[in-house]
Amino acid sequence: MSARSTYSPAVLDAMFEAVEMDDVVDPVVSLPDPIPVACTQEEMRRCLSLCVQFWRAGAIRADLRELTATLLLTGDLPQDARLRYKHIRARYKHLRFALVLYGARHKAPLLFRSTVVVMGHLQDAFRNRRRAAVLGYALLLRALLTWPVWTTIQREVDAVRLDDAAGFLAFRRSEFARLKSWVQGKALTGHRFHAMRKVVSRQVSFYDTMRTLEPDDQAYRMSRFLSAINGLMGSLHDDLVEQASAGHRNYHKDDFPLPDDIRCRLEALTARYPVTATDRSAPAF
Repeated sequence: MSARSTYSPAVLDAMFEAVEMDDVVDPVVSLPDPIPVACTQEEMRRCLSLCVQFWRAGAIRADLRELTATLLLTGDLPQDARLRYKHIRARYKHLRFALVLYGARHKAPLLFRSTVVVMGHLQDAFRNRRRAAVLGYALLLRALLTWPVWTTIQREVDAVRLDDAAGFLAFRRSEFARLKSWVQGKALTGHRFHAMRKVVSRQVSFYDTMRTLEPDDQAYRMSRFLSAINGLMGSLHDDLVEQASAGHRNYHKDDFPLPDDIRCRLEALTARYPVTATDRSAPAF
């Protein structure tokens, strides 16, 4: 990765506030017109730099080791510790989205990606009181937090090579094209629905980061519209995971219809997003 920018505590606080709202459903929110899509490579570099600093400022290894030790001992976390875990995981997720978005490979490095996945499974396990699963995932997370692995993860992140602006735009267009094709389908499995939500979450993270760096009404409106979709999808996905844990649904095979409130928002988003039109006249953030 090229030399990174360094941001003030005020900017990091603003980033935290944006991430805290990335699944809040506003009662009244509309898409900006036009949807802002332009982003230079320098803006991409600044976005990635902020996301890396945001992660390192709050993803403290000692804190995670302490939380993991509690989970191994008791199988659960008290409410304040659950909130700490949620905030740390949010920083990991935000950086994973950034590495996928801005990196030339559009894929997070293996060990970093594995850590985020394990943290998600562990959270689902202790939320749903699955003691055996908590033990297994907590042991995996503890292994990922050993000093050699932790150091390797830092190097993985530093080694990510930035894509160029054209590649970034092409990646986002392909994401929205996939999202549109999925929305047009009649039914979804839990697994496919989760893939759809990841596309939305990545886009929320992009606009959250951009509006933190460069306050802008269009970016803010885009962020809030996407956050509403993200929040609705997140609540439904939690229900799907709970049903699967209880044996009431096969997460990978059983279909379900996409609720109308989610479908309508996704249809509006994918219809308006310029996936094929030229963006030369699109305003830069």
